[in-house]
Amino acid sequence: MTAFTRVPRRPLHRRLALVGAVAAGGLLLAGCGGGDDKKGMDHASAKESAGSEATASSAAGSFSDADVSFAQMMIPHHEQALEMAGLAGDRASSARIKSLAGRIEKAQDPEIATLKSWLRGWGKPEKAPSGEMPGMHHGADGKGAMGGMMSKEDMRKLEAAKGAAFDRAFARMMIDHHKGAIAMAEDEKKNGRNAKAKKLADDVVKNQSTEVAALRTLLDRL
Repeated sequence: MTAFTRVPRRPLHRRLALVGAVAAGGLLLAGCGGGDDKKGMDHASAKESAGSEATASSAAGSFSDADVSFAQMMIPHHEQALEMAGLAGDRASSARIKSLAGRIEKAQDPEIATLKSWLRGWGKPEKAPSGEMPGMHHGADGKGAMGGMMSKEDMRKLEAAKGAAFDRAFARMMIDHHKGAIAMAEDEKKNGRNAKAKKLADDVVKNQSTEVAALRTLLDRL
């Protein structure tokens, strides 16, 4: 009969201790790995956050106080031009005055929407703080007005005029009004920072200078 060698078995408490040690080691490795992964994720999130902040900072730095003032002043200036142009339909006798008034409405109404959208994007109000703004000078009646703006009395006189009298008053007032807008636009071209605002200012200078020349020609003929 063959003799078998009996392998002594480890005591139960030693086997349990060994299993516990292996399990603890696995948890420790998993914990270390999880920490590294979390650290990597935190690092990536920090990089993304820094990138977003840099982008926001870049956008915020793409305009200046001059750009804001230009937009805030040009909105009411354009709105008054639209009010003046709107009177021409049933008051003007000159077809050329009516045509030019239509061109003003077509050009300046979309520009108002653009200017307002810029101010919203810049986090700035549509209206400047109370008080005299840059670009203030005298209107047609000699009273203080912003950039060639007509006074309430000027507007009442224009509303009351009809036919050839309206044509002459409209031409004279719109020349002054445009000259004020051109002065503000030239200031924006010189001192502004935002490329789109400076491009719009350049368009104002070119288009309204052309209209001033046309209005002067019309006024000589009226």
